[in-house]
Amino acid sequence: VQLQASGGGAVQVGGSLRLSCAASAGTFSNYGIGWFRQAPGKERGFVATIRSRSSGSRIYYADSVKGRFTISRDNAKSTVFLQMNSLQPEDTAVYYCAAGSPILSAVRETRAYNYWGQGTQVTVSS
Repeated sequence: VQLQASGGGAVQVGGSLRLSCAASAGTFSNYGIGWFRQAPGKERGFVATIRSRSSGSRIYYADSVKGRFTISRDNAKSTVFLQMNSLQPEDTAVYYCAAGSPILSAVRETRAYNYWGQGTQVTVSS
């Protein structure tokens, strides 16, 4: 599976962005797709994930983005979206999408995802 993340940019506090993660090759609906982010000097951390269709496409969020970010998937287009609203400076990071088949207890862990996109920069300024 090859992943292409896009949609990043620079916005002001309170603004919105919509990230896309397009997949090529593989059977997209069989994979869980996660979004992770990495700020300078910090480890890559979990943002949101949507599980495979066979796992009910269940969704999980990091507490820090719950209520502001929405993840969704369009299996017909092999694309996952991350709608980000009410952006804050602490959301500034490179955002990565990843594909894998994590067990439920590992959906928030980077090691559970086998395929990664190249990342897209999100910058939120006050």
